Amino acid sequence: MSQNSSDIHYWLRRFLEYLEIEKGRSLHTIDMYGRYINKFITHAKVKSPTDITPDHVREFRLYLNRVKTREGTMKKVTQNKYLIAIRSFLKYLEKNDVETLPAAKIELAKAPERELDVISRDEFNRLMRAPSENNFEDVRDRAILEMLYSTGLRVSELCSLNEDLDINQKEFTIRGKGEKLRLVFISTTARSAVKSYLDIKAKQKYNKLESALFVMRSGARIHPRAVQRMLEKRSRQAGIMRRVTPHDIRHYFATDLLQNGADIRSVQMLLGHASINTTQVYTKLSDKYLREIHDKFHGDN
Repeated sequence: MSQNSSDIHYWLRRFLEYLEIEKGRSLHTIDMYGRYINKFITHAKVKSPTDITPDHVREFRLYLNRVKTREGTMKKVTQNKYLIAIRSFLKYLEKNDVETLPAAKIELAKAPERELDVISRDEFNRLMRAPSENNFEDVRDRAILEMLYSTGLRVSELCSLNEDLDINQKEFTIRGKGEKLRLVFISTTARSAVKSYLDIKAKQKYNKLESALFVMRSGARIHPRAVQRMLEKRSRQAGIMRRVTPHDIRHYFATDLLQNGADIRSVQMLLGHASINTTQVYTKLSDKYLREIHDKFHGDN
């Protein structure tokens, strides 16, 4: 074992390498875990795994609970992400017979039940009509919106698509979160919108450095933040008085399936959720929708 084996940073490096090689976690997840654990190490001022005590964890939790954000204080869900990262690190240390605080000593904060505020059908329809011209950006944005709605893709997954995607096929495989493969399906409307986009894209004189499907005017691959800005722009055009994100389209995709009779397991597979519990939140939205329909058409008047 290395002469630095008592150093906390030595073990953190080993842990992050383990996440990448053995666990196959994405680089984004590895970076996030590294930042969260480093934050704890810096705050607790620990030098070695043996230094970590319950008091260090308690003081760090107090610190997280008092962090100021634009919304007020850090949400319990976000606080739990830090705790999950630290707990995973401690489990790795235990697995390697390194003396440290037992991972079981860390309990997650009780978080409020997750709630989603899905855009209404009227807002969604107005949003889809917002790109109304036939210039490059409008045609591209229309194709992006149709693809998000048709497939339920995460925005990062959409941005990773390449030109070699066979748009004539009604389905394709995507490597999503956790490097897991799943099948997604493209509607006739979405395929038509993408074909129109590809036609206008082919007329652009790009010096191609990559084979991205969706690009910006510069020819560079579109990135998630650019898709977010596009949605903000299209929402304003549609007169929607709220912030709409790419994930809102994914939420709408899921609730639309459930409201039209899809079973929860199928929706889980289409979304690429590892756990059915993550998908379960959409059933409550579907129930709320049905309640509103009942009140509107069968309520006491």
